Amino acid sequence: MSSAAHDDITMPGRPRLEEVGDGVFAYLQPDGTWWINNTGFLVGSRGVISVDACSTERRTRAYIEAIRTVTDRPVRTLINTHHHGDHTFGNHLFAGATVVGHEETRAGVLAWGEPVAAPIWTDVDWGAFALEPPFLTYTEGVTVWADDLRCEVRHVGTPAHTTNDSIVWIPEKNLLFCGDLLFNGGTPFLLQGSVAGAITVLEDVIAPLGAETVVPGHGPVAGPELIDQVLGYLRFIQATAKAGKEAGLAPLEAARETDLGPYAGLTDPERLVGNLHRAYSELEGAPLGAQIDTLGALSDMITYNGGRPLTCRA
Repeated sequence: MSSAAHDDITMPGRPRLEEVGDGVFAYLQPDGTWWINNTGFLVGSRGVISVDACSTERRTRAYIEAIRTVTDRPVRTLINTHHHGDHTFGNHLFAGATVVGHEETRAGVLAWGEPVAAPIWTDVDWGAFALEPPFLTYTEGVTVWADDLRCEVRHVGTPAHTTNDSIVWIPEKNLLFCGDLLFNGGTPFLLQGSVAGAITVLEDVIAPLGAETVVPGHGPVAGPELIDQVLGYLRFIQATAKAGKEAGLAPLEAARETDLGPYAGLTDPERLVGNLHRAYSELEGAPLGAQIDTLGALSDMITYNGGRPLTCRA
């Protein structure tokens, strides 16, 4: 896919701001597929707190311009919910901001390095890039404030979407920015995390918060019902992996024989294969979040996708 196909930020859909609380905004990027994430921000009297960056220079600059339609105050704090590049590659464009993240988020950003799409994904015009990991890190959590509004940044305690997921919980608003712990309309992805761990986090960390408004990492803003929807998919993955392994099938073979049923309408269905690779490793007794053959799993995802690179329209 050439860069010319990406010259309009409205493709595949126009990003929009949604005020989810007084002075709190979600920035939603359709269609939420590979490398097209959500961000958000809080406006205080002295500056802005941003939750995540975007994947490309163009998309991150568009996000910054969207912030400027609300306030002329600078972004003083940038929180990374995890290390994946769709949430961190744009960090360097927030000049002067304190970049905050879990200590393993910093390690993950440094380990990933520069953005590379091919041959896994269709070509992406990343634009200008400079590596900018979090430089204020924590082990369990940190509290940031937008004036007198308390924002609790918490590591979730166990591998889930990745090994370093954090949430931003705003108790006064019953509002949760959950990063990629929740996808709305898209297939959850656990290849670098843990299926069992994600279930534990949703049941024991996220659900008890009682959030009324949930900003997922991808897809529309939702209510608490999204938690049960994602839990259903994760349990489906565990059951599929168990049946496939008992039948002597490799993850790719199990995926090809699987009827997605109620999950057939989720975007990026090839993630099923990567999720099964992760679930198989857990059935084999691997520690949650243990290193597995990521490139092998991604290659199987391409095979499942008819041998074509995975579609990215970022």
